[in-house]
Amino acid sequence: MTDQLNMSHHSSVADVSARPRFGLVLTLLAFAQLIISIDYNIVFVALPEIGLGLGFSAQTLQWVVSAYAVAFGGFLLLGGRASDLLGRRRMFVFGLVLYAVSSLVGGFATTPQILIAARAVQGLDGAFLFPATLSLVNTTFSEGRERNIALSVWAGSGAGGMVLGSLLGGVLTQAFGWEAVFFVNVPLAGIAIVAAFPVILGDSGYQSGGKFDLPGALTATVGTTLLVFTLVQGPEYGWASQGILVSAAVGILLLALFVAIEAHSRDPLLPLRLLANRNLSTGVVTTFLFTATFGSLLYFLSFYFQTVQGFGVLQTGFAFMVPMLAVLSGNALSGRMATRLGTRNTLVVSLAIGAIGTAGLGMAMSADSTYADLVPGLIVFSLGGGITFPTMFAAAAKGVAAHEQGIASGIASTGQQVGSAVGLAVLVAVANAGTGGLTGEALRVATAEGVRMAVYLAAAGTAAMILVALNFRRH
Repeated sequence: MTDQLNMSHHSSVADVSARPRFGLVLTLLAFAQLIISIDYNIVFVALPEIGLGLGFSAQTLQWVVSAYAVAFGGFLLLGGRASDLLGRRRMFVFGLVLYAVSSLVGGFATTPQILIAARAVQGLDGAFLFPATLSLVNTTFSEGRERNIALSVWAGSGAGGMVLGSLLGGVLTQAFGWEAVFFVNVPLAGIAIVAAFPVILGDSGYQSGGKFDLPGALTATVGTTLLVFTLVQGPEYGWASQGILVSAAVGILLLALFVAIEAHSRDPLLPLRLLANRNLSTGVVTTFLFTATFGSLLYFLSFYFQTVQGFGVLQTGFAFMVPMLAVLSGNALSGRMATRLGTRNTLVVSLAIGAIGTAGLGMAMSADSTYADLVPGLIVFSLGGGITFPTMFAAAAKGVAAHEQGIASGIASTGQQVGSAVGLAVLVAVANAGTGGLTGEALRVATAEGVRMAVYLAAAGTAAMILVALNFRRH
């Protein structure tokens, strides 16, 4: 199948001699996804130590995760549009530079506020890096078998980053303290920055001649941030509290204003016609639900291993190896399955596997469960998630023009990141509902039961995603 590069008037057919460069490009893009995945996953194992070291409360500790997700989700549309207008290599390098700087600040943080701010900037970095990386994959490799395989490699690197992040999180936290989980990002980002210039083609061919929609960017970012803040802090402040009600109302108003701005803008941040693409609009819902369910379970597994089963940080890191290797196996299968069965059918199968595995994991969880009791559920739910992740992005990108792959990647990724923040907020509220005022063994038992209920809710959400996936076009 002919490879396509997004050059000279948005795309041109690449010469066969360019294939060695394609291998180098895919390697670098996979490495970038590895960095993003490590950065996201490495903090889970270190969360209890971060909470103790900086004085977080049980409810506010989730902001170490949610601040990243809110900023990531809020700025993804701007990051995707920037890739189309300013060039994907420029945004790729820009995101990596910010990663290095914000990671240094995070490692040196002395208060919860500084760390949360650093994590928010890391999310901003990801909002520029992720759509640049994904759109480079989608424009470098032809739609169909070639792109399916490339996305499998890209996602597989992300799964590898989850394994490595879990292990590094345990090893570094135990050996050097929680600060090391931030410092490790700096040399990794430096390597990718140096490699980007000789490997990725220059940006002169990526210009589309449009202008930034700053009113749209501001209303979308602030509106999304306020709504996610409402969902995250609602359980602690009270849903009827003045701050929560004002936050929700202003957030909804700004998002309504955003839609009005986009409908009348000559160069909209989000061309509303793109949402008429059934694959892309369905993809946004799918990525939202996927990270609200599957993605949020990493948070609960970390606490279950350490709080209920009494694992240390290093043991917790090794405990994540089984599910992460299952995710990696699922990533490896996804490309072949999507080529043979089509993306829609592959998603239906993978989500059914994920729902069954998640329900099985919940059934195995209790205050007295051993790690061995959890292994079957961990393997099955992680295998399903591993197949789903690259396939949902492949399905969402089908039918999108090359010069709009950046904003399309931003749209799909927005669902992913906002889903992570919203899902975590809802599931944390469910898990913590019965733990108030308890200590000792009673708290451990209640924590196990709360986590179990959160896992059951995630299983139900994964099963519901099958109905959403049926809306993708057949391929």
